[in-house]
Amino acid sequence: MEAATTLRWLTGLRNLGSRLGIDRMRLLSARIGQPERAQPCFHVAGTNGKGSTSAMIEAIQRAHGRRTGLYTSPHLVSIGERIQIDRGPLTDAAVVTLAERLRPHYEAIRAEDPENAPTFFELITAAALLEFAERKVDVAILETGLGGRLDATNVCAPEVCVITSIGLDHQEYLGPTLAAIAGEKAGILKSGVPCVVGQLPAEAEAVIAARARAIGAPLHFVRDHFATGLPETNLAGTHQRWNAGAAWLACALATRWPFAAEVATAALRNVAWAGRWQRLTLNDGRVLIIDGSHNEEGIRAIEPLLAALPHPTIVVGALGLDRAQPLVVAAARHAARLVLVRPDNERACSVEELATLVPADFRGEVARGSPAELFPAAGTCTTAGDPIVVLGSLYLVGEVLARHQGLGVSTAAWQDRLPPKP
Repeated sequence: MEAATTLRWLTGLRNLGSRLGIDRMRLLSARIGQPERAQPCFHVAGTNGKGSTSAMIEAIQRAHGRRTGLYTSPHLVSIGERIQIDRGPLTDAAVVTLAERLRPHYEAIRAEDPENAPTFFELITAAALLEFAERKVDVAILETGLGGRLDATNVCAPEVCVITSIGLDHQEYLGPTLAAIAGEKAGILKSGVPCVVGQLPAEAEAVIAARARAIGAPLHFVRDHFATGLPETNLAGTHQRWNAGAAWLACALATRWPFAAEVATAALRNVAWAGRWQRLTLNDGRVLIIDGSHNEEGIRAIEPLLAALPHPTIVVGALGLDRAQPLVVAAARHAARLVLVRPDNERACSVEELATLVPADFRGEVARGSPAELFPAAGTCTTAGDPIVVLGSLYLVGEVLARHQGLGVSTAAWQDRLPPKP
C-alpha cells in the first residue's frame, strides 16, 4: 500500500502538466548533488526517431562492453521503462525508492516557492540521473522529453549531441514553424561538443547550422558520412536506417571510448525497441504490428511499410485532430478495413471525430471500437483481418501492448501530460 501511495503521489503530479523551463531542474539537481556530472552522456533530441536512436546508441555502447544507463520517455507499459541499466528497466519498487528520496526535496522547494516545485517529468529525470550515478554506469544516453532548450535533460554536459529530425509537432509549445521548432531543438547544442544531424528539412537545417556557428559546435551530417549507404538495422524502415546512421556516427565521434565498426554493425542488427513497427503473433497465428507514428512526419516515414502489406486491417487512434488527419488519410490509402478507437487519454480524438477524417473515396469497411473490446485477453484480437496494424498515439500503443501481454490495465495514470494552453 505504501508503494502504491508513493506512485499515486508521483504520477499525480502529471495532472499539473509539463512546464517548460530549465531553472527548476537546475535547482533540484543542485540539491541532490548534480548527479548528471557523474558520468559522460549522449544527449538526443528530435521530433521523431530520438527514442530509436537512443536505443541504438545504447546497443552500440553496451556491445563494446560498457555499462549503460538509458533514459527515455514516455514509457509504454511500466514506468520503470524510462530508466534502464544495461536495458533492464527499473522495477516499480525501485522507482518508489527513488521517488521517496526526492520527495523531501520537492516539498522543501515547494514550501519556499511553489512556482519552483519540480514537475513529474523533472522528478523522473532526477531519479534517472541519481540511479545512473549510484549504479556507476560508464555512459548515459538521455532522450529529451519536449523540445531541447528548456527540457529537464538539458542540465547535462554531453560528449555528443544528436538531432534526429525536425517536424511539426507540439507547435503550441515549440512554435508554429519548422524554424521555430528547430530553434528549440538546437538549444541542446554546446560549444565545442560535436552534434550529429539526421534528415532535416532545409528550413530547420539552416536554423541548426546558424546556432552551431554562433556557439562553435561542430556539426556532422549523417548524409555526408554515409554517402555510399546507411547502416543496416533490424528495426524496419528507411527512417530507422537514418537513425542507425546517427547512432553509429555519434558513437564514432565520442572519442573518449574506442569504437569498433564490426561491433557497431552487429549491435545495430540486434536492437530492441517496442512500439516501432513491432511485429507480434496472436494466439490464432495472425500477425499484429504495432507502431507509434503519431504525427505527420512519422506517418510519412512508415507509409512505405504500410504500402507493402497485403490488405491490412488498420486500427487508428490519435491525440488531437492535427495529428489524426494525416494519420487517418494515410491509413485509408492502404487499409482494407479501418477500425477507429479512442486512446485512454483526455486529449484523444473521439471515434466520431476520427470518422469525419476518413476520405470520402475510401471503399473499405469502417468500424469503431475500443482497445478493451479489440484486445480483451493476452494474445487475442477480436477484429477481422491479417495482418492487423495498430497505428498512432503512444498511449494507444501502450494500452495495446499491455493488453497483449495480459495485463489489461490502462497506462494513462502513469503518463506525463501537457496541460492545454490558455
